[in-house]
Amino acid sequence: MATIFLMIIYLSFISLGLPDSLLGAAWPVMQADFGAAFGVAGVLSIIIAAGTIVSSLASGFVLKRLGTGQITLISCLMTAGALLGFYAAPSIVWLMVLALPLGLGAGSVDAALNQYVAIHYKAHHMSWLHCFWGVGATMGPIIMSGFIRQDNLWRSGYLTVACIQFGLVILLFVSLPLWKRMEKVQIPVEEERQGHPEHLQDTQSAVQPMRMKGVKLTLMTFLFYCGAEATVGLWGSSFLVNVKDLSAAVAAQWVSMYYGGITVGRLITGFVTLKVSNRVLIRSGLLIALAGVLLLLLPLPTFCSLIGFMLVGLGFAPIYPCMLHATPERFGKEQTQKLMGYQMAVAYTGTTLLPPMLGWIAAQTTVAILPFFLSIYIAFMLFGSESVNRIMKLRSVRTITDSTQLKA
Repeated sequence: MATIFLMIIYLSFISLGLPDSLLGAAWPVMQADFGAAFGVAGVLSIIIAAGTIVSSLASGFVLKRLGTGQITLISCLMTAGALLGFYAAPSIVWLMVLALPLGLGAGSVDAALNQYVAIHYKAHHMSWLHCFWGVGATMGPIIMSGFIRQDNLWRSGYLTVACIQFGLVILLFVSLPLWKRMEKVQIPVEEERQGHPEHLQDTQSAVQPMRMKGVKLTLMTFLFYCGAEATVGLWGSSFLVNVKDLSAAVAAQWVSMYYGGITVGRLITGFVTLKVSNRVLIRSGLLIALAGVLLLLLPLPTFCSLIGFMLVGLGFAPIYPCMLHATPERFGKEQTQKLMGYQMAVAYTGTTLLPPMLGWIAAQTTVAILPFFLSIYIAFMLFGSESVNRIMKLRSVRTITDSTQLKA
């Protein structure tokens, strides 16, 4: 029963990943179909992300009222309906209207499931959870590219993904009693919290989350990570079409390789977390992503761009799930529910601001600036992540010293 329940959680995250990569893959064709400006995709991205920010901030309150199972069901139903609307939308204005429920649904399920898994499961389960997001995000461009090859039928791509979402809605509805049963019987996983003994967690629980050392730097890292991930997803196809002279269908397939890198990387990370700490995985991922960006940046043959996209995805793979799972360890289990909502909100703020900003600048200049901006984002992430590591190390040393003095 526990295994079936875990698989339902994993499948729920497919519903989160499927819509995320569709717009970027389809936009070169949608832009021509609607006669829209290049940067309009950025506007749609802003609206989607704005919805996710609102629902993420409200997730703590809604979670107490409805529970994780009902939130997941309602969110998946909202995204399925919005995707069906994208299929039938007669104009850009309708896409803008439908983008809001698409974002609201994504934010709710993201915060709810991340909070649940961070508390009740170990680190490898968090990586595999986001691996299933990658499965959905990889499937999106593959499905879309197949229909784009057939006379640019991007609408059929959206319809297909909407049908998959409705299938997941049925599964979640049937499994609602299981959610309620498991939420009653499951207890939080107690892992070793090095440098975080019980008296320290009790002290932290009385402190406002934003006043805790390391929280703001962690939020900054989330902002730039999600901004960078969404930027590649939204503008990757346009970069390949306009800079590398590939067709829209081939570009969409190549972007699916980026999401494929994230998916495979998170599958591998799930096993690696059994031996390697979250801290080391985050640092290694950022360095691998930077190597991939350099392949996009340098004037190399076109196939190097494919390798670059895959490396960026592979490097990004451990960052998000490892940072999420480290939340209880870094700041105490009592603060996790609030901080998870804050982290989701700030992460989607990055999704809201950074991709449209690059789109606006690219419209004035060239989309070839994509790798330059990615390298800057990764530099900010490295600074934020390593700064938090230093704070946690100092806190650990101070706690050990205090404990020694108390025993003496």
